[in-house]
Amino acid sequence: MKLFAKLFTQLDQTTKTNAKVEALADYFSEATDKDKLWTIAILSHRRPRRTVNTTLLRQWASEFSDIPQWLFEESYHVVGDLAETITLVLPKREKATDQSLSYWINYIKDLGNLEEAEKKERVLEAWSGLNRPERYIFNKLITGNFRVGLSQKLMVRALSKYTGIEENLLAHRIMGNWSPDENTFEDLILSENPLDDISKPYPFYLAYALEDQPEDLGAVTDWQVERKWDGIRGQIIVREGKVFVWSRGEELVTDKFPEYHELAKAIPDGTVLDGEILSFKDGQPLGFNTLQTRIGRKNVSKNILKKAPVVLMAYDLLEWEGDDWRDQPLRRRRAQLEQLVDKHDTGGILMLSEVLEADNWEELAQEREDSRKYFSEGLMLKKKDSVYRSGRRKGDWWKWKVDPLMIDAVMIYAQRGHGRRANMFTDFTFAVWDGEQLVPFTKAYSGLTDKEFREITSWVQRNTVERFGPVRSVTPTHVFEIAFEGIRASSRHKSGVALRFPRISRWRKDKPLNEANTLEDLKAMLKMYGE
Repeated sequence: MKLFAKLFTQLDQTTKTNAKVEALADYFSEATDKDKLWTIAILSHRRPRRTVNTTLLRQWASEFSDIPQWLFEESYHVVGDLAETITLVLPKREKATDQSLSYWINYIKDLGNLEEAEKKERVLEAWSGLNRPERYIFNKLITGNFRVGLSQKLMVRALSKYTGIEENLLAHRIMGNWSPDENTFEDLILSENPLDDISKPYPFYLAYALEDQPEDLGAVTDWQVERKWDGIRGQIIVREGKVFVWSRGEELVTDKFPEYHELAKAIPDGTVLDGEILSFKDGQPLGFNTLQTRIGRKNVSKNILKKAPVVLMAYDLLEWEGDDWRDQPLRRRRAQLEQLVDKHDTGGILMLSEVLEADNWEELAQEREDSRKYFSEGLMLKKKDSVYRSGRRKGDWWKWKVDPLMIDAVMIYAQRGHGRRANMFTDFTFAVWDGEQLVPFTKAYSGLTDKEFREITSWVQRNTVERFGPVRSVTPTHVFEIAFEGIRASSRHKSGVALRFPRISRWRKDKPLNEANTLEDLKAMLKMYGE
């Protein structure tokens, strides 16, 4: 546990990706195989289930620390994190213990079979023997709220650095259903998998946002222009009669999209397609929110498959008949892709991303403005003679996104942030006018500078009207411009609408309270741009 607590502290105290990878690789070189496996499980969101009610943990922490329950609750509201609050209030440990991460995870799992009095005794015993960093990890695990600032991609990088195994192979090996209770580090990570080679994807080619005017790119006829589809970027691999689906985050997501298994029969072996996974029905995309209903699910039910059917909107061909085509010019890759889609019956699962024809950039500018009608985020501009490169590169591929939607709203609630911003109010709820009333409609927590966050924090502390746990109701005073990418009807929200990717665009200190937008304005946007 000491080693894992040290790792967690290192990861928490740096924002540098290389430092995180180095720390994790060093940890793998020291930890036991069982602890390595549990670390991989935890960082890939396979946490042990919660075995103790958090209400009980709050009561026990208050008693063990000899402080009133109300003071513990007030402390919790200020800190905003239960595991951290418990760690901060507990007295110094009475005795030292030196057990592994795996030991403590099994310790927590075994609590599920005990009566409440026994659970309490065991939890207090753990608190008594762990130092502060170890207690924090224990509390994070037992509350079921373990999060660390490390993506699965970085974890795979560190594992690759430690083992010498290619990242793509490791990413494939840790996908699917496995558990540290049933698998070993040797079997899961170090043993060769016969599917490794045939499932291997290509690195994605990523575009930069267009920085200058499109006219600066030269003749419009030199560019292939497509819609920037609002789904999930993916590669579909068909090799040796099997289908593999990879997301842009290099996660194997084949089990999330069983529809694509039909492609193993429909298109030739040795084919790798790059495209957009879209929810699609009755001749049009259903919007990202529909697709999102199946992204986070472990099991995709028949009902979900019916409500959110998917297609692959293909826009590039990376491998054909087993040959790597990335060095072929785009115009040739596109021609072969068109033939593939035209000659093979895929039952509508595979579609061809439309190429937009235009005589000049002005016509394309209008197409860009109309993007939301097609459930797209703008346009993609690709040089017709470009090869398919790796990673984010400038020059040949550009994304020309539509401008975000904007609305001016009033801040009515504030909540403290997390991590380095835990002492500032950074999470806000915003409202618009409905007659003489302010109706909340969205939350946003990014877009201001640290200086602005400190300024608004000072103001919130002086203008709090009520407290609801960690949330403060404030005097309606300040207007903020909120940017967002989409809007849809929602029965879950009092306003009747929900925004996609809301964020603070700017603090409108120049705008008086009564000039903020109205609910009627939002509903007009819903009618015009709604999904």
